[in-house]
Amino acid sequence: MADPKKLFIKTYGCQMNVYDSERMSEAMGGAGYVTTDSPDDADMILLNTCHIREKAAEKVYSELGRFKGLKADKPDLKIGVAGCVAQAEGEEIMRRQPLVDLVVGPQSYHRLPEMEAKTQQGEKALDTDFPEEDKFEKLKSRPKARRAPSAFLTVQEGCDKFCAFCVVPYTRGAEVSRPAERVLAEARDLVERGVAEITLLGQNVNAYHGDAPQGGDWGLARLIRELAEVDGLERIRYTTSHPNDMEDDLIRAHGDCEKLMPYLHLPVQSGSDRILKRMNRSHTAESYLRVIDRIREARPDILLSGDFIVGFPEETDADFEDTLKLVEQVRYGQCYSFKYSTRPGTPAAEREQLPEDVKSERLQRLQALLNQQQAEIQAAMVGREVGVLFEKKGRLPGQMVGKSDHLHAVYVQAPESLLGQVARVRITGTSSNSLAGELI
Repeated sequence: MADPKKLFIKTYGCQMNVYDSERMSEAMGGAGYVTTDSPDDADMILLNTCHIREKAAEKVYSELGRFKGLKADKPDLKIGVAGCVAQAEGEEIMRRQPLVDLVVGPQSYHRLPEMEAKTQQGEKALDTDFPEEDKFEKLKSRPKARRAPSAFLTVQEGCDKFCAFCVVPYTRGAEVSRPAERVLAEARDLVERGVAEITLLGQNVNAYHGDAPQGGDWGLARLIRELAEVDGLERIRYTTSHPNDMEDDLIRAHGDCEKLMPYLHLPVQSGSDRILKRMNRSHTAESYLRVIDRIREARPDILLSGDFIVGFPEETDADFEDTLKLVEQVRYGQCYSFKYSTRPGTPAAEREQLPEDVKSERLQRLQALLNQQQAEIQAAMVGREVGVLFEKKGRLPGQMVGKSDHLHAVYVQAPESLLGQVARVRITGTSSNSLAGELI
């Protein structure tokens, strides 16, 4: 019997890409591939790319250049590019890097086995369509291997918001929600395989409105409430959300659904109404703050996370000061902040850009404030009791690592038998990005 072929996948970017890479691996498993952690012994290399970060495409080309020697030594090696850069660049990838055998967009990866078969015949394979068939249904037969205690589950894809800085509507397409029963079936399957915590994913996940089993549709809140009835599922999270889609029922769910964890990532991007309008965000700083107030009223102990872009075209010192004021009002437990960088094809890319030194200075000031808030909130956790889902062994003997209700990494001296279990822990200390605790 011939040895199975080996697949190496490198994943860039968001949690949705992590989920997509898992599904690609399963698809190629049906074509006789097993995964490997090293590109050196792979029969196929697949880069699952992200287009959000600065110079994303150039970084992919640079990574591909590193495989030239490997391809020369192994002419039968197949190299593919998937994800959002693949969608945006298409045939240009093959033109610039002839060593690439296949290019597949994020809506077409269920066709990978057929594309790989085509490359075995010496042909190139390209698919960046937005097909009508449900890629999730095409891939629903999963191997029943055990899974880590936490898993991602995509429920919604695409975005209709067209923020001026963002490529997602062009690379992922319009908003589409998966039928609720299919989401529930996949969740049950994950739980059967050892998953205790599921994070629901979408480019704009709280815009979820999936077909309901008995007709009509369910919003995200109803989906969460139904998932909470799945035996063995201990925790539910969701990301990433838009402030305009925080419906009343979803806010209520944060207060009355015990399995929905007290953590919410709700990007605002700027505290200046003028810049928000130029970003085409369709909300104001005040409307965002009102949403935050209502969420905290429903769940007072919720930890908030957000995204910020500094140095957006035309941002003045006064605009930036408005962002700092909003941060001071909200008090974030965690945040992601970036200097604005252009994305070809987006409206903001055509506008006059701010000097890099101005962007850098503002980013430093914003991050200093955000880091201060994070440190203060983590310090306030000391002495509190939290639930921790243990996910793996720590670096020290007898140490286990898990995630708290609020998504903090927590290090605890605990037996390995707690792997995959939720246990009560008293927080005893804090460091820059994690907490220390002891079993109760």
